Amino acid sequence: MTDVKELESICADAAQAGRRAAGEDPAKREQILEGAKRVFMEQGFDAASMNDITRAAGVSKGTIYVYFQNKEDLFAELIERERTRISETAGHALDAGLSVEQALHDFGVIFCTHISSNYTINAMRIVIGAMSRMPALACSFLSSMRMNPVTVLKAYLDRQVSASTLAIDDTEMAARQFLELSTVGIFKPRLFGSMASPPPTDEIERIVNSAVRVFLAAYGAEKA
Repeated sequence: MTDVKELESICADAAQAGRRAAGEDPAKREQILEGAKRVFMEQGFDAASMNDITRAAGVSKGTIYVYFQNKEDLFAELIERERTRISETAGHALDAGLSVEQALHDFGVIFCTHISSNYTINAMRIVIGAMSRMPALACSFLSSMRMNPVTVLKAYLDRQVSASTLAIDDTEMAARQFLELSTVGIFKPRLFGSMASPPPTDEIERIVNSAVRVFLAAYGAEKA
């Protein structure tokens, strides 16, 4: 039989195993990121302080520094989180067993809706404003090494080329072209302020439908 001391030891080991190492609690990490997101969007990057983020997140400053080195690290993580989210969401449209035309349409609508949202536009403006002082931040934002819409779409196009559904020599360039086509007349006006608010759904649909037609006219297998 297991004696009392042995049982206490087993329980202690189990409790210790159940404790997350410092900086590894995903709920706490998300809490900090949400607080930082509110502060950055309200104040901008330069005006935001770690004290502001501490208050918004409802944690101690010591806790924040367990998870993030500084506000640059926090902002870079926010950018990466949002990029991963949109890449995963848009990627589901490409893996839904739809026709190429429908899959590209759904992907384009998701991407255009995201890229023209207030949060994304504000985040991009922050990156542009901080680029000369913090080039590493811009490099992180533009990095192609992590999951992003280009890599997700390229992987889909590679599969379609292998299936002889599309005829594309350079799928990375084609992916970039489709993203540009899906946001033409929307992204730059939003970024530079001549379009004050996100476009209505019917305008996004109009732009993306045109993008799909142009893309398939260039890369449809029957054109090879």
